[in-house]
Amino acid sequence: MPRAVKFSRYGGPEVLEVVEVPRPKAGPGEVLVRVVVAGVNPGEAGIRQGVFADMWPAVFPEGQGNDFAGLVAELGDGVADFAVGDEVIGYLPRRAQADYVVSPADVLAPKPADIGWEAAAPLSAVGVTARAAVDAVAIGSGDTVVVSGAAGGVGSLAVQLARLRGARVIGTAGPHNAGFLRSLGVVPVAHGPGLADRLKAAAPDGIDAFIDTFGQGNVDIAIELGVARHGVRSRAQEDVFTPQLVAELAELVSKWLLTVPVGEVYPLEQVQEAYRQVQRRHTRGKIVLSLVPPDERPALAAELRTPHS
Repeated sequence: MPRAVKFSRYGGPEVLEVVEVPRPKAGPGEVLVRVVVAGVNPGEAGIRQGVFADMWPAVFPEGQGNDFAGLVAELGDGVADFAVGDEVIGYLPRRAQADYVVSPADVLAPKPADIGWEAAAPLSAVGVTARAAVDAVAIGSGDTVVVSGAAGGVGSLAVQLARLRGARVIGTAGPHNAGFLRSLGVVPVAHGPGLADRLKAAAPDGIDAFIDTFGQGNVDIAIELGVARHGVRSRAQEDVFTPQLVAELAELVSKWLLTVPVGEVYPLEQVQEAYRQVQRRHTRGKIVLSLVPPDERPALAAELRTPHS
């Protein structure tokens, strides 16, 4: 039986269960996807805890996860842009952490074959959010930009996208991530008490934009440093998702212009531990769930692509 992550009450990671569910079917205009990798995001933890119940109330038993990459397993009537066995990237709020998901065909993006599964899945969530944040602050060549939480899933992509636009990027993170940020071409600055003074020292000529992916007073610090309010953005809205944008990001990865740092990879059965890790807020890169073991992926793809009479 296919598996899916569900929770039947609000709470911490301990309320998450991996349960057996019927295999869904694709309806007209839809695609059934065999999920290979699904993302794990801090915002999903907030939904599960009931923090956002007024905006996004749970309907128990509720699913979990948004971003995924997988293989097309079945086509609904009228779908002509994909074939069974195609590799795709998608975004389905509160449904992605499952062996099979049904998605409208027009919100799926092709996954380039030369991008790894673990790097592809996050593009529809942290990739899109990072791109939207960089767009929102109108970064240009020669700008000095600060990104808080620069070693995390969104931050590590935002710093790269800002550098692609010619910006000098300062990233705040824990001291243990300083070397990692330098490898991305970023000036590392330790977060914590005294951050404003350290940022002034790192940017004596001023800061043009501040992208806050971490919270905890960073916007106030940006304003204290004289960053114009229109240059302060705290996590871009996720409603900017389009498959075209995902395809653009995937092309950058294919061309080695953008890397997707992947932190920990957990099997689906360890979903509780994956969320404990992401909720510690000290991760490097993106945490993901593997629903198909790497050594089984080639055979699965070959089986799906083999015509059956």
